[in-house]
Amino acid sequence: MSKYDLIIIGGGPGGYVAAIRAAQLGLRVACVEGRAALGGTCLNVGCIPSKALLTSSAKYAELSHLAAHGISVEGVSLDIGAMMGRKDKIVGDLTKGIAFLFKKNGVDLIEGWASIPAPGQVRVGDEIHEASNIVIATGSEATPLPGIDIDEVDILSSTGALVLEEVPAHLVVIGAGVIGLELGQVWSRLGAKVTVVEYLDRILPGIDGEIAKLAQRALSKRGLKFQLGRALKSVQKTDGGLTLSVDRVGKDKEEVIEADKVLIAVGRRPVTRGLGLEDLGVAVNARGFIEVDGAFQTSIPGIYAIGDCVPGPMLAHKAEEDGVACVEMLAGQGSHVDYNTVPGVVYSDPEVASVGLTEEALKEAGTEYAVGKFAFMANPRARSTGDTDGAVKVLAGMDGQILGAHICGAHGGDLIAELVLAMTKGATVSEVAATCHAHPAMGEAVKEACLDAMGRAIHA
Repeated sequence: MSKYDLIIIGGGPGGYVAAIRAAQLGLRVACVEGRAALGGTCLNVGCIPSKALLTSSAKYAELSHLAAHGISVEGVSLDIGAMMGRKDKIVGDLTKGIAFLFKKNGVDLIEGWASIPAPGQVRVGDEIHEASNIVIATGSEATPLPGIDIDEVDILSSTGALVLEEVPAHLVVIGAGVIGLELGQVWSRLGAKVTVVEYLDRILPGIDGEIAKLAQRALSKRGLKFQLGRALKSVQKTDGGLTLSVDRVGKDKEEVIEADKVLIAVGRRPVTRGLGLEDLGVAVNARGFIEVDGAFQTSIPGIYAIGDCVPGPMLAHKAEEDGVACVEMLAGQGSHVDYNTVPGVVYSDPEVASVGLTEEALKEAGTEYAVGKFAFMANPRARSTGDTDGAVKVLAGMDGQILGAHICGAHGGDLIAELVLAMTKGATVSEVAATCHAHPAMGEAVKEACLDAMGRAIHA
């Protein structure tokens, strides 16, 4: 039996970062992971492999636009196997990197699936390890649809969509959220017809509505077809492929869609089964998330939870912040996560990035605010690169404080960082606008949007 100050269950972004930070703080730490590799869903079958395929598919898609630059390309071929091999190497290198960081920081890795038979105990296989504190960082998994059997061959989750061996003729994506749009665009760029079916009457639920409309317009130009306000009823396998039965929401009208592959991307749910939480009496809410207090402690003293398995944004970087804050508080240090300044990014083309409140939320709350917008069409750098779709939108209070910021455009995931920092430090739109931005650069659109919130835009 081993004795630790802290055992963390789960080696994803929240778990492995918490383990390393705890070791830095002088705690004796072990991390339990049941996968063959560290990094969790994000690194193995999520964020990283999807971004690798987005990058590869973008390079392939760009070839069709090079003629405008005076560049002629002939004899282009597509090697899906090589593309997947590159993706797998990136994932492998990064997982090995985490293992190296564990050794460097003195974190013990315990391989296997964990359960908690009692407070202060973690069972892995036949062995029980003791710990003064336990952190649950077991992450999330794809949410299934009732009556739809995901076989990862024809009916896919995001995991199956990352390992297809050939380009499907017609891919139907169920769900117009982050995962559906990113993976839909990967296969669209590589030659598939892609139809996105969404229950709501808009894409990207939770994103500022105006920015979501800009994204839909741009994605439609790039080949994605949208069928909004539709609910999937069933998927039938036939000799010719798949037949989807879809209802138009509120219209009592059924439609049929033929497809080669279907990707179910309707969200994610926490993974907590097998831990023994019910027997322990750990409080879990109606949606399956573990309830925690401001210090990440569950209803059982000494047992904590972070990341996707607790309420809040289901994002890798949020899990990392949870992990650091949790172990720093355990070590007696002050720590805090401001969830209002956690950004979200869709790595499609164009990218969609958001932080803080949307305009819809401000209206619902009755908050007075000013809007500043700047379209990339008026940005010289965007014109030179051809990335003119989208805009920067900033929402400010009457005192100039930034309440929310939303971007649809190239490099939006990078551009949002300036506005996240501004919100974190309490900078006003006038202070951001007074900052000298390099020219010509995409970041000038952030400055102009802040100027516009004050009624002082120069280039619009």
